[in-house]
Parts: sequence; C-alpha cells; structure tokens
Amino acid sequence: MDSSTEPTVEDDFESTILDLTSSQLRDLDSVDLPPSLTELDLTANRLTSLDPRISQLSNLKKLSLRQNLFKDDAVSPLSTWHTISALHELVLRDNQLKKIPDVSIFEMLLVFDVSFNEISSLNGLDKVSTTLNELYVSKNEVAKIEEIEHLHRLRILELGSNKLRVMENLENLSALEELWLGRNRIRTINLCGLKCIKKLSLQSNRLTSTTGLEECVALEELYLSHNGIAKMEGLSTLINLRVLDVASNKLTEVNDIENLPKLEDLWLNDNQITSLDNFAEAVASSREKLITIYLERNPCANSPNYISTLRQIFPNIEQVDSEIFA
Repeated sequence: MDSSTEPTVEDDFESTILDLTSSQLRDLDSVDLPPSLTELDLTANRLTSLDPRISQLSNLKKLSLRQNLFKDDAVSPLSTWHTISALHELVLRDNQLKKIPDVSIFEMLLVFDVSFNEISSLNGLDKVSTTLNELYVSKNEVAKIEEIEHLHRLRILELGSNKLRVMENLENLSALEELWLGRNRIRTINLCGLKCIKKLSLQSNRLTSTTGLEECVALEELYLSHNGIAKMEGLSTLINLRVLDVASNKLTEVNDIENLPKLEDLWLNDNQITSLDNFAEAVASSREKLITIYLERNPCANSPNYISTLRQIFPNIEQVDSEIFA
C-alpha cells in the first residue's frame, strides 16, 4: 500500500474510526483492527471475503463494504456474528449480491444499503429489524414491493432503478418521509393511504396522470419528470409543496397549482406549453415565493419578451431556465 492509500484512523483516547476507502486491498491481512473500532469503512477495495476479525469488534456501529467484489456466500457469515449484533449501519452497496442477506442478528440496525447489486427479490427483508430507519435497494432487478410491512419506523425507502410496476404494501410505513421510485415501470400513483411523505420521486416511469397524491398534504418535494403526463391534477391540496418537477411530460398548460403558497421551484421544461397567457393566475399563490422556474423547450419559451414576462409575474425570481439574476 503506498502512502496515498494509507488508512485514516481518527483517535480520541483510542482508535474508533478506520477508513480504508480506495486502498486497493484484496484482504485485510496487513491491517490492524483495533478492538475499540466503532466505524470500519472498506469502500472501494477488491475484497471477496470477510475478515473474521471483524466479528470480534464488539463496539462496531457502522460497517461499509461498499464497492467490493462480495457475492452471497461471502457475506453469509454476518448472520452468525453475535458479537457485532449492535451494528447500526450496514452498507453492502455495489457488490455482486443476488439476494437479500440474512441480517436478522442486527436487532438495532438503522441503515441497510444493498443498492447496485443483482438482487431480483425483496425476499429476506422480513427478517430485518423493526428498528430500521433507512432502506436502500436501488439499481437491482426487483419486480415487487414486499416484506416491508413490519418496518414501522422506516423514514427513507429507496427502490429506484428496478422493475417495479405497482406501488403496493406501503400501508404500514406510517413514519415514511422519503420514497424514491424513479426509473421503474409504474403506471399509477398509489401511496396506500400514507399522508406523512415529504419527498416523493417517480421520475422516468410510465405515469399518465398526477392523481393519487391528494391526501399527501405533508409533501414538500415531488419529482415526476420523464413520464407521459398530459394534465396536472390532484395537486391543489399539496399546500406544503416547495419543489415540483413535471419536466419532460406532455403538458400543454399549467393547472391545479394556483393554491400552493410555499412553491419555490417549478420545473416545466420540455413539455408542450404553448402560451404564458393566464400563467399568473395559474400560479397565483406562489407568485411572491417562487425563485426558480424552468420552461425552456416549450413553445411558450419562443414568445417575445419571454424572460421579462416571467420576471413580471414572479417579482422575486432568481433563475429562469439557465439564466440567473443577481
């Protein structure tokens, strides 16, 4: 290991954090693992197996195995490592896993990340502790949302870039604040009665309507770009919305957002909006609040005095498309 890739150790009275990121390690034979470690970061190495000494780190709270070469059999020993069962964060992102590993032993787990693998099913999540706050399973091959009903404390669920067609089995996630489902095959919005979500992404799906959000009154950020939405509807109740992204759809006019007083960012670029006539009325409640708007690559963006008209409508605007005002 050359000096540029030497491990970083942070000391209090004794070593508690060991960062071996990008050290090009194939194993940990040359590395000292102090028993006092609370965090071990092995991101971006060439590891194919777990060093058994990790199993004895009784103070360990965070373990990152991100961006290595781990396969299912290689991580299976985790299910028997009782000494580190108090782990709070386990990151297996960007490896070669084909299934959800058994992590039932970690009864205090708060963050679990298996994104960027080859996982085809969420089978096995039913064994994950109910303490979980954040679950990341993006960029896999998952076709169905399942085995998450017991995760009552879950705040963040990331399932983007999978093969999901239906939003389902979300009813019990009463604490969920962020739901990321971009790059799937979803046709209809169904929040299953959840009202607490603050951030929702359904970018790059197969939506044709924005209905289904009416009860999500806590929603602050909504991302719906790159779909087939022809009309904005079901948005008028989202009074806490700050960011609305409906770019790259099939919109011909702006509807149902005249009563959104907190709206700051509005992305409407790459649609078919023909005119700025009645635009002021369409965004009546947010005229003072809005600071960013994207409308480029709409027919209306070719109209005379396009920028000046928008600046008149929105007196506090700071950005129109790529143009930023001091």
